[in-house]
Amino acid sequence: MRLASFRTVECRYERTTRGRRREHYQWNMDIWGEPGIAAEVELLSSIVYFFRSVGLGPEDVGIKINSRSCLNEVLNKLGVPEDLHARAAVLIDKLDKVEVEVIQDDLEKLGISGDSLQLLLDTLGAKSIDDLKATLGADSAAVAELELLFQKGAAAGLADWLILDASVVRGLAYYTSTVFEAFDRKGELRAICGGGRYNNLLKMFGAEPMPAVGFGFGDAVIVELLKERKLLPTTEDLMPRVDAYIFAFEEEQLDAAASIASILRGMKAEKGVKEGFTVDVALEPKKPKKAFRDADRLGARLVIMIAPEEWASGLVRVKNMETGDQEDVPIGELAEKVAAAA
Repeated sequence: MRLASFRTVECRYERTTRGRRREHYQWNMDIWGEPGIAAEVELLSSIVYFFRSVGLGPEDVGIKINSRSCLNEVLNKLGVPEDLHARAAVLIDKLDKVEVEVIQDDLEKLGISGDSLQLLLDTLGAKSIDDLKATLGADSAAVAELELLFQKGAAAGLADWLILDASVVRGLAYYTSTVFEAFDRKGELRAICGGGRYNNLLKMFGAEPMPAVGFGFGDAVIVELLKERKLLPTTEDLMPRVDAYIFAFEEEQLDAAASIASILRGMKAEKGVKEGFTVDVALEPKKPKKAFRDADRLGARLVIMIAPEEWASGLVRVKNMETGDQEDVPIGELAEKVAAAA
């Protein structure tokens, strides 16, 4: 089962910084019930599709990949009890912001110091599958799973976007294996988005466990990145281009205007006509000068005028806003006329 949702979050009471606000919009995508790597690849593909759709390429952003299972394996080697693994992950997650000395005392309380600390740091510094094998062993199940993820990702065309970074652990306690974060290649911003696999999340709330993987993608960092790259769309960019603006000269033709708008909006694909036109209709009678000004503001390609005499003859007057040409068009031919200009 694949879920996607959008939400507004208002939960931060802290000093705002670049890419971090007290209120932000966020979209989430999750796949439930699929235990295989295919679910991770599908989510990573969705993130990459979004980046491409806003004009970003692998030279601009990348996605760091790791697995909590690798961390768990090294913690087991160091003799850290399993019930303290989540606490260790929270500490280790701070290492991208502070020096190891800042959390060294807390790590020592978990039994990690001296040679044990060095082994942990060596594992976190791994930048390739071979590096991880050297630390965790060639027979590591966690490393094998990561290697498979990179293979499947390459097959899906994601190779240029994916990077192994064993220091990525994500601080939340519920992650069970794969974790990932998208980042800007210049390294000037916070993580753009992040997520991972959380197979035991439902179990934490007393329900039957179900395999699941997902991510959260806030608007704050991506907006900063798009601004920097001069890719942030304007309001005009986001507004759909209006194929036709319809207005009636008199009250008696308002129903006709609404009827024509409905017909054009619901037009099915046939004879070269696209499936549904983008149409705006005036809700009150208008004079041509005012109507043309409104149509120009909307970026309408055509203006369809419903005047008493022409309507009585089965005609509407159509003005091309780019050329300024006007002609009377039989109602039955109107769809083709709009299609030709769309």
